[in-house]
Amino acid sequence: MTQVRAFLAIEVPEELKLKIHKIIKEFKKIDARIKYVELENLHLTLKFFGDIETEGLDVLSDRISNVLDDFDNFTIKIKGCGAFPNTNRIRVIWLGIEDDELVRKLHDELDEEFVKLGFEGDRKFSTHLTIGRMKSPKGKGEVKSAIERFNDVEIGDVNVDRIVLKKSTLTPDGPIYDDLKTFEL
Repeated sequence: MTQVRAFLAIEVPEELKLKIHKIIKEFKKIDARIKYVELENLHLTLKFFGDIETEGLDVLSDRISNVLDDFDNFTIKIKGCGAFPNTNRIRVIWLGIEDDELVRKLHDELDEEFVKLGFEGDRKFSTHLTIGRMKSPKGKGEVKSAIERFNDVEIGDVNVDRIVLKKSTLTPDGPIYDDLKTFEL
């Protein structure tokens, strides 16, 4: 049996990736060990499945399509900057999502179906775009200041009219994502 490492995502439009790139450039001026997400890999994760059997992709796709039948396209706003778990112990640097009620509803309904298929339910879903991961505490104070400086940054609106099931191939240079299937809302 063949497996694929997969996740379900909302993609970020190219014009917003350019704005996000400017923010990442500001963080790169700081002397800190941060692994930044490649622009082409920026996305909002709805569900990370991990390794799944390719034979099960059709069943998974059917469940996704069934849930999406109840959704029309909607808009979210990328706004704000923060850190997980918090700005005193920075592990992940993220951009926030406003107007995320429909994203949360979509996630919850999808997750309910995925649990029925045997996947573990998400403990706490957080709508965000990861832009970097701190590899050491070096430069933490400056990184915290930069996060605070971008606390109210407005990147722009995303029209969510599709979600994508993606394959993730891990390489020494970082993950490579390939689209397995696109689902229209």
